[in-house]
Amino acid sequence: MEYHAEAMFTHDRSGRLHLVNEPWPGSGPAPRFFLGRTTEGKSVWRFRHDVPDQLMKQLESWCANESAAVDFLAGPKHDQDYLKLLQAKKVTMGPCFYITEEMQQPTVDVQRITPENVGQLARGGFEWLVDDFSYAQPGVAVVQGGRAVSVCRSVRIGARAHEAGLETLEEFRGRGYAAAATAGWAKAVRELGCFPLYSTSSDNLSSQRVAGKLGLSFYGVNFSIY
Repeated sequence: MEYHAEAMFTHDRSGRLHLVNEPWPGSGPAPRFFLGRTTEGKSVWRFRHDVPDQLMKQLESWCANESAAVDFLAGPKHDQDYLKLLQAKKVTMGPCFYITEEMQQPTVDVQRITPENVGQLARGGFEWLVDDFSYAQPGVAVVQGGRAVSVCRSVRIGARAHEAGLETLEEFRGRGYAAAATAGWAKAVRELGCFPLYSTSSDNLSSQRVAGKLGLSFYGVNFSIY
């Protein structure tokens, strides 16, 4: 969970959050409060740089008494306390997975996205990749008919872990292509000496199905208040 937080947000020297750690220009502000609960019972928490110390101390006392993450649909033990104290305007929550080396490998053709092939792969649905691909590397595509139909790439990049960003063209969904792209991406990230992580929101059923098809290792739940 430490690796997840490191990849998701930028931190200052005091460990306070500043921005969402998007690899391209124009990142938005980080949440005011981040809580990551693990299946082992250890919690990781972070506060944005502008959260007052008095509020931070109260939040920390609740965080230290959080329960383990068992069901990713269940909120934190003290969720209502967090929401009330911070007068929450927006809340996000979802499961976090680690992609192990023993996961199912791609069974269809996957290709690394490079400067040489991005123009060809991007046609017919992923045209935005031409301008975007260099920021979010490595990137891997499932290729059908000479073009990308599912793309997985690093959309949060930390020193020790990368977070997956996955998109599949609508007409090609439900064929296992998303799982294949994710598997190929994880292999590329591991070759860099980093851990491949995959997280999503509690209501994103399609992403959760990809995690199930790949047999990903569920390690915790993230909870953020903006």
